[in-house]
Amino acid sequence: MRERFSVMLAALWWGSLTGLGFVVVPLLFLHLASPAAAGAVAAKLFTAQTWLSIGCTLLILLVLNKNDDPALAAQARLAMKFVVAGLLLTVLVEFGVAPRIVNARADGGNLRLWHGVGSAMYLGQWLCAGFTLWRLSSRKLN
Repeated sequence: MRERFSVMLAALWWGSLTGLGFVVVPLLFLHLASPAAAGAVAAKLFTAQTWLSIGCTLLILLVLNKNDDPALAAQARLAMKFVVAGLLLTVLVEFGVAPRIVNARADGGNLRLWHGVGSAMYLGQWLCAGFTLWRLSSRKLN
């Protein structure tokens, strides 16, 4: 049962990153009147995504930490490394990069640089979530 719960959490984490980053935000910039309006809405959505990612990753870590099956322990440890990496990227983007994007937009700083850093880190989160989902869903479920 716990294995299925961890797969569902990983699917929610990866799916929400996929939906927001590769579907919703590009559509905002395509259909809203100005890039500034799209950016403001996207920033709020990315903040919501941050909290969803934090919740999913912490719950996945709790579930994997309780894994008593020695046959699955190695897979769980490998998945946990990617969960922790994804969690760190999530926190760094929200509390390190996002404020710099806001400041760059306000005071004419290097918006392109910080947006690129944030996008690369978001891609890193997406890869960590995808690898976690792949590893957890390939485990033998009872």
